[in-house]
Amino acid sequence: MGRQGAIIAVLLIQALCAIFVVADILSSYVGLFSGPVAWKVRELMELGAAAGLLLGLGLGGLLLRRTLQERNQAQERLRRASGAFMDLLNERFDEWSLTPAERDVALFSIKGLSTADISALRGTSEGTIKAQTNAIYRKAGVTGRSQLLSLFIEDLMRDDGAVRPVKQPLDAA
Repeated sequence: MGRQGAIIAVLLIQALCAIFVVADILSSYVGLFSGPVAWKVRELMELGAAAGLLLGLGLGGLLLRRTLQERNQAQERLRRASGAFMDLLNERFDEWSLTPAERDVALFSIKGLSTADISALRGTSEGTIKAQTNAIYRKAGVTGRSQLLSLFIEDLMRDDGAVRPVKQPLDAA
C-alpha cells in the first residue's frame, strides 16, 4: 500500500470514528438505540474512536507541514529562476552594449508591453521607442520581439547550465 493508500485508510478510519461518536451522542440524546453494551467494550470503542480521530489529526498536521515545505521550495525555485533571468538579461544587455534607455525599453518589451505603453511609462514619443527597439534588435542580431525573447528562453532551457554565445550583431561584419 502506497502513500495515497495509507492516507485513504487513515481518512476512512477517521470517518468511521466520527460516525461512531456522532451515533453515540445521537443515541444517548434521542434514545434511538441503547442496547446493553458492557462498559469495558464501550470504553474500548470510545478509546478506538478517540485514537482514530487523533490519527486523523496527526495525518492532517503531517500533510499540512509537507505541503508548506513544498510551497516554500517552489517559491525558492521561482525566486532563483527570477534572479537567474535578471542576471541573464543584464549579461546580454552588457554584451550588446545597450544604453540605459535601451535597457529599459528592452526590459519592458520582453515583459510584453506595447510601444504605446512603453512610451507612456518612459515619457517619450512612440517614434523614439520604435527607434530604440530597432537599435536593440540590431545589436542583439534579431529581427523582432519574439526572437529577442526566444534568445533568453533558449538560454534558460539549456540543460548544462552554460550560457549560449550571443550571435554577432548583423552590422558587425
